[in-house]
Amino acid sequence: MNESSLRAAALAILRDLTGNPAADFHAGQFEAIAALVADRRRALVVQRTGWGKSAVYFIAALLRRRQGFGPALIVSPLLALMRDQVNAAARAGVRAATINSANPTEWGEIEAALRDDAVDVLLISPERLVNPRFRAHQLPLLTGSAGLVVIDEAHCISDWGHDFRPDYRRLRDLWAGLPPDVPVLATTATANARVVADVEEQLASGGHGVVTVRGPLARPSLRLGVLTIRSNSERLAWLAHHLGDYEGSGIVYCLTVAGAEDTAAFLAGAGHSVQAYTGRTDDADRQAAETALKDNRVKALVATSALGMGFDKPDLGFVIHLGAPSSPVAYYQQVGRAGRATANADVLLLPGAEDAAIWEYFATNAMPTEERAGAVLRALAEAGGPLSVPALEARVDLRRGPLELLLKVLAVDGAVDRVEGGWVTTRRPWVYDAERYGRVAQARRDEQAAMVAYESLDGCRMEFLTRALDDPAAAPCGRCDRCAGPWYDEAVAVGAVERAQASLDHAGVAIEPRGLWPGGLDRLGIQVDGEPLKGRVAAGERVEAGRVVGRLTDLGWGRALRDLLRTDANGEPVDAALTPALARACLTVLAGWDWTERPVAVAWVPSLGRPRLIESLGCGLARAGRLEPLGPLGLAPGVTGHRKPANSAYRVRDVWGRLTVPPDLAGKLAALDGPVLLVDDYVDSRWTMTIAGRLLRRAGARAVLPFALASVG
Repeated sequence: MNESSLRAAALAILRDLTGNPAADFHAGQFEAIAALVADRRRALVVQRTGWGKSAVYFIAALLRRRQGFGPALIVSPLLALMRDQVNAAARAGVRAATINSANPTEWGEIEAALRDDAVDVLLISPERLVNPRFRAHQLPLLTGSAGLVVIDEAHCISDWGHDFRPDYRRLRDLWAGLPPDVPVLATTATANARVVADVEEQLASGGHGVVTVRGPLARPSLRLGVLTIRSNSERLAWLAHHLGDYEGSGIVYCLTVAGAEDTAAFLAGAGHSVQAYTGRTDDADRQAAETALKDNRVKALVATSALGMGFDKPDLGFVIHLGAPSSPVAYYQQVGRAGRATANADVLLLPGAEDAAIWEYFATNAMPTEERAGAVLRALAEAGGPLSVPALEARVDLRRGPLELLLKVLAVDGAVDRVEGGWVTTRRPWVYDAERYGRVAQARRDEQAAMVAYESLDGCRMEFLTRALDDPAAAPCGRCDRCAGPWYDEAVAVGAVERAQASLDHAGVAIEPRGLWPGGLDRLGIQVDGEPLKGRVAAGERVEAGRVVGRLTDLGWGRALRDLLRTDANGEPVDAALTPALARACLTVLAGWDWTERPVAVAWVPSLGRPRLIESLGCGLARAGRLEPLGPLGLAPGVTGHRKPANSAYRVRDVWGRLTVPPDLAGKLAALDGPVLLVDDYVDSRWTMTIAGRLLRRAGARAVLPFALASVG
């Protein structure tokens, strides 16, 4: 097929895809298609969101199918992106299917369609590449006959990408095993020069040449601004007052789940049609929320970064951030959701005083440490066979999320492998690359500093963001608040701040009781009457649902709780006094608690780090509620301060032998005619409350109601 006929065929598909009979290619689109279809090259496309990167790979996939090749394999990072891409493919007559964690009931049907050659495009997540069944049965068939391989959001391949995902690094092995004439396409809208060079190098492995198509990244429709309002109550008040001023529907981004939920609740109470969208939102509810926004049935989704790459609403009218992402590149990726098919879209950042602390929290959980990696490798080597993640948790002191991330990193490095039944060590030599992780950590710190600079800069905001992406076309936009002056109204309605503060002052968050013991406790020596402790927590030993004043990440009480429960420079707890405001909040929570039976006494968990705070809290609640002060549980002989373990099994082991019920406390429990309020400073895993409550129940307490100042989650 010569270039003229190839262009005509590609243009016909483009017009089917867009539904526009007059549609034509953007600069660079046909060049990328020709490199893939005619020259069978490897290509990297770096273009702004909305430029039409998906059109390139759908058109190339269909043209390759017409040449007699197999289906295209598209690796795509998010379920929302897959759903949109499948729908877009259907409009162009492309038979697309997806295999992901949300549609396991459809896998058999899709696999049958693949065998019948009835699929043009298969979309998978990078995590599928770790799945033993998919890797053993489907992947060899797909790579052996693939007409095209696509890596969408390719910045995820790179350590330097703002949204690096370990599973993406497996793609190097994927395309290294492809037949030499299978074209490979990588696409992204957010890659600076270092990421581009890294991805080019990976694509070129095996001696392949790489064609890079890069265009200007600035979006002329976006009007950027920064409004600095440090108080959370003022920010919420401003948002409630002005959300209706913005055209169309949009997204309000928050840095934490608690922040998104609090903000959505406040805006809904102020009469706005909004929904929360976070990592805690069920998949079905996510799909419903996405559809509601696309259909303009809500004014906004109040979201965390869970609503990011791949969400496609071309007429999204605005993006507002309550709190800044940790890098200009990540920020531009999120605001790039707006104004894709509109002449104007407003983008406003309202930084928060807590932003830096939140960045630090996420950064410290992002990269593996040598100690953790060594513990995982030793545990797998000693097991002699596959270990599931829950079984591995009982052998290493890591939470589920960081453990799974570490396993992915080790798998990509070839040190472990996922097989039927769990994870195994490959016993290949593995060395912790401290220099590499140090460079990445420094890059993250530099990105944070750049984000702070963006908030207070004097020059053009769009130019700053596109320069952060090393865009050679970066130039002043003439539209942002630095180029054209503030375009947003800074005023807040009379009484709005007070209403916002009243909402944030609401105290009381439920904490559900633990119902199941974690697996692997027998390996840690935890037994009851000679039998392993496992299964359900016995009904007669279980605590009731509890309450905390607030979460440490709350917009309302979060800052006061973080200040109270702070640690010093050495990481030791500061034993600060309970503030009058928090004391009143405690009483408010107790007064509004819908317990079945009112407590008659107070006991508390002994604390080596905050003994004054805990005793004053317990005694103060007893006085205010006219409850009998039972005092603290006991500490076993020889107990000293300890590092708080990370995962459930190790936390149970650590608490199990620490606490006791002194004889005098047991005597008081036997005489009580009602529940006991059990007090601690904060709850994280809830295992301390579970075990302390179990001891009180076994000693005679009729019921135990956990209460703490804060929860971590």
